[in-house]
Amino acid sequence: MITLFLMSKKGLTVLEEIIINGLSSSIEQVIASKDLSISNDYYNEMKELCKKHKIHFYDKKEKYKINSNFAIAVSWRWIISLNKTKLIVLHDSLLPKYRGFNPLASCLLNQEKEIGVTALYATKNFDAGPIIDQSSTLIDYPIKLKDAIDIICKNYAEVCLKIVKKIKNEKEILSVPQDETRATYSVWRDEQDYRIDWKKSSNEILLKINTLGEPYLGASAFINNKKIRILEAEVYNDLKVENRHVGKVLLKEDEFPVIICGKGLIKIKSAICDKSKKSILPMKKFRVRFT
Repeated sequence: MITLFLMSKKGLTVLEEIIINGLSSSIEQVIASKDLSISNDYYNEMKELCKKHKIHFYDKKEKYKINSNFAIAVSWRWIISLNKTKLIVLHDSLLPKYRGFNPLASCLLNQEKEIGVTALYATKNFDAGPIIDQSSTLIDYPIKLKDAIDIICKNYAEVCLKIVKKIKNEKEILSVPQDETRATYSVWRDEQDYRIDWKKSSNEILLKINTLGEPYLGASAFINNKKIRILEAEVYNDLKVENRHVGKVLLKEDEFPVIICGKGLIKIKSAICDKSKKSILPMKKFRVRFT
């Protein structure tokens, strides 16, 4: 039997795949947690799915016991203390590259051509355990984070399904050590990392907007000391600007402002006030500087 520690759309996708393939009887229980930092954490969907298929469901804050032989963690953020239960972690990078926090976002910011998922045995050192399996997908740019998540969810489902089938059939789950000479790390992010630097090129700014969008809060900027979130944008055909005052609105195309960047121009297609969550478009004033 297996205990699942699940969060996010990735966790829901794994749960759905197990159920669709008739393996729900292998799941002893699901432990889940809400994530208030994103727009939809899929917590309620997982809870309802467990209820529908009579799978024991617990919130992380509730009391529960782990008696299963295996546990699988998907998008889980906390240390899991187990005795005899073998813990398998699913990590959204192709280890040993991008150990640590926000690996998928880091992959996109670095414009990696291939993204994927690694299943590994948990050890004391995070994301350093022996690798059980991997699944990857080639991607093209530009790509939004939410679309990359949809792609990687399929990788999660593929890897996890193979593991669950092996556990059910009592087959040995083999693994290989990671090559430490190839290890890289992805660092945690805070609000400062969301801030747009208008001195960058329009391509670099667009990459940041796409990577820090849904389900994250969105790349940030300020207008008259009021924080906004830029949710959607596109590179605008460059024009010869004699005095590149970065962050200023150069022109408007319909209701969309075109902003001067360190190199190139970018057109903002969706932006909201951080506090009210209401759209700031169309802007009432033309002479606006984004900082």
